[in-house]
Amino acid sequence: MKTLFVLRHAKSSWNEPELADFERPLNGRGLKAAPFMGELMGKQGFEPYVILSSPAARAAETARLVKKAGKLDAEIFLKHQIYEASPHTLREVVSETDDVFASVMLVGHNPGIEGFIRFLTGGVEPMPTAALAVIDLEIDIWEKIDDGCGRLRKIYRPKDVMK
Repeated sequence: MKTLFVLRHAKSSWNEPELADFERPLNGRGLKAAPFMGELMGKQGFEPYVILSSPAARAAETARLVKKAGKLDAEIFLKHQIYEASPHTLREVVSETDDVFASVMLVGHNPGIEGFIRFLTGGVEPMPTAALAVIDLEIDIWEKIDDGCGRLRKIYRPKDVMK
């Protein structure tokens, strides 16, 4: 069994309209939510062995803040394929993970994140910014990740857990 943590990037800023979408940083709310979610992961004992993140500024910053606040030992790998990825592309990215890792965190964007969760679990779940889905996968090697192989353990949405 493998575990996949699927995290949508935290809330990004629209204050600089001249910035390309790829370059948009986190806003104030995102700068609070990302470390909060990292702390939550630490408290829950969630320890991804590797973090695969979109290199877009808001996603990479989310990954770094979550890692630091959660005191996660995982190395962050920025994967260009995750930016604007379809569920199929996200499956390909995760399937290339070394099998020595029992758990992986994927940091990305909607609509791909929601579609990937639906692909894995069959469930339709809203993933607002900084939401974390914990999915148990009925696989022993990452290459076998496929349609319906996952069971949603829980979703943590900042609006619900930051109260």
